[in-house]
Amino acid sequence: MPDRKIAPPIKDAIEFNIALNPCTRFSLSNGAPVYYINDGAEEVAMIEFVFDAGNSYENKNGVAATTNYLIKNGTSKKNAFEITESFEYFGAYLSRACHNETTTITLHCLSKHLKELLPVIRELITDSIFPEDELEIFQQNSIQRLSVNLLKCDFVANRLIDQYLYGPQHPYGKVSTKEDIEALNQEDLTAFFSQFYLNAKCRIFSAGKLPADFEQLLEKYFGDLSFNKDLPAFMQNRELATQKKYRINNDENGVQGAVRIARPFPNRHHPDFKKVSVLNTLFGGYFSSRLMSNIREEKGYTYGISSHLQNHIGDTAWIISTEAGKDVCEATIEEVHKEMKLLREELIDAEELLLVKNYMMGVNLGHLDGPFHVIARWKSLILNNLDEHYFYESLNTIKTISAEELQELSNKYLIPEDFFELVVI
Repeated sequence: MPDRKIAPPIKDAIEFNIALNPCTRFSLSNGAPVYYINDGAEEVAMIEFVFDAGNSYENKNGVAATTNYLIKNGTSKKNAFEITESFEYFGAYLSRACHNETTTITLHCLSKHLKELLPVIRELITDSIFPEDELEIFQQNSIQRLSVNLLKCDFVANRLIDQYLYGPQHPYGKVSTKEDIEALNQEDLTAFFSQFYLNAKCRIFSAGKLPADFEQLLEKYFGDLSFNKDLPAFMQNRELATQKKYRINNDENGVQGAVRIARPFPNRHHPDFKKVSVLNTLFGGYFSSRLMSNIREEKGYTYGISSHLQNHIGDTAWIISTEAGKDVCEATIEEVHKEMKLLREELIDAEELLLVKNYMMGVNLGHLDGPFHVIARWKSLILNNLDEHYFYESLNTIKTISAEELQELSNKYLIPEDFFELVVI
């Protein structure tokens, strides 16, 4: 029995040995890989179908996202209301998402209802017909939402900075316009659906308390589909903007400006990526970062400022973003440059570095809390063509990186001249 009069020892998070629980892997008879974790305290399950059908594969702007959204809005047997009822009757939730390289269809439900709901998902990914009336509603809503968002400086800034970083024709840089949305038609969606869902590259991820016949259920409903095709993405070469500084007046009556400071950066296969993740956290990646301490806490220019490495599979970027009063936007940029200069010229003290390391290890602990989080970590590794060694190498980097290494990285990457500057008011 522990002595309750004696406080337990306090350990730094970097002393913990964090383990990534393994996932079970198998392939359907059609070759589609399945990754799952059968674990959890509650009788709930999640299953996600990941298709290589993101906007990198479209040859007409907006087709990938629209196809993914409307895949739930009608088959030859059910209309949108009936499909929604099929899931809500069982208390389940079906979501869709479109990203640059991938699209997802994700089901959350009670474990006992999987066998009733998997046939409905099969129907969606084999028999969606994209009704004209549903497309018209989607277009009306999208145009209205776009018109509202274009009045927001942060929305405009996000669109523009991606164009500067990648080029307007690159999948990461292109944006949808009213004309793009109006030009969508049923034939576009049906053709895209046929090429990238009916004849697809699909990976399946699942977690929770899964039924004993889970593998047999997946084989029964999806094993005969064309789920293992390799299709080339329509990826364009990156074309950086020639100018580095932009000041955009989007709203004459605006009182706030959106600031974006960004530079190209290698993806996570580059040897510096893991180390720069630590530098980024210190610089602007958490609430006690250098940027927050200076620009929010000391100067009071903003409610929040952040720095992050974009989570792209291909090309990526390092972006600092904030919204501030339009009269202090330029001062905000100056302070960001000052913090870059300090990191280049001065060693980080041991206490601050330990705080960052403990924070990052704590975040990793949180991201492994329960089977849903664990399979999400596996999914990130797999989609980025990485394995568990990358996970453990990242943890080791957090634990062992030195102040000298961070200063060296700062002198390599935190050079103001290498960054685009954008202010949208």
